[in-house]
Amino acid sequence: MTTPEPRFAKVAAMIGDPTRARMLAALMGGQFLAAGELAAAAGVTAQTASAHVAKLVDAELVVARTQGRHRYFRLADADIGHALEALSLVAERSAQADKWSQGPYKPLKAARTCYSHLAGELGVALFEGLLARGTLQPCDGHFLLSDAGRAELSTLGVPLPAITTPAAARRFAYPCLDWSERRDHLAGALAVALLEHSVERGWLRKVEGSRALRITPEGTKRLAPWLSAATREERVA
Repeated sequence: MTTPEPRFAKVAAMIGDPTRARMLAALMGGQFLAAGELAAAAGVTAQTASAHVAKLVDAELVVARTQGRHRYFRLADADIGHALEALSLVAERSAQADKWSQGPYKPLKAARTCYSHLAGELGVALFEGLLARGTLQPCDGHFLLSDAGRAELSTLGVPLPAITTPAAARRFAYPCLDWSERRDHLAGALAVALLEHSVERGWLRKVEGSRALRITPEGTKRLAPWLSAATREERVA
């Protein structure tokens, strides 16, 4: 009896091409990029980029949006982003610790987007602070907001995603292992809302041409209750 080829083999082959891997890495910030931007990120011509992007779209790893005469691309969904983060975690296991204090890696370690939520040192600290302060409460492998936490975030103007089904509850807030910190940051609908709100309000600023983020003085002020709670918990531990 012939054993069927695992379905992930085709996905692995698609990701494993260096040009497509660089394109996917560029899209891990969760934003739409034009074909020309993907070509620049991969270091290839526009014609070559077009062929590779078509394959990624056919494989349902990337989706396209047409606006006027231009087409823009992004990762198909959060599951693709999480899969790429997991591969990054495996790939970085043998990386030297001082790598993250050098060159372009340093700002990525400090704070970055993981598809559509906050990662890096800041993402981990915020998640740990949300737990330490009791804003989030564990619930069967995921998390829900406490009554006090809901009031705190509403006061900051964070739009809270509705939970209408058990599946929505499981996807509301859950842990995502951070590949630079080897600790969890927050993922899920709440994490997406927090990041989008923080960027819109100017609490976090995107670094041009990178997934890196910078926290502003206003952001430090607004997020202080959770960041200080994480610091206190770390001291106790």
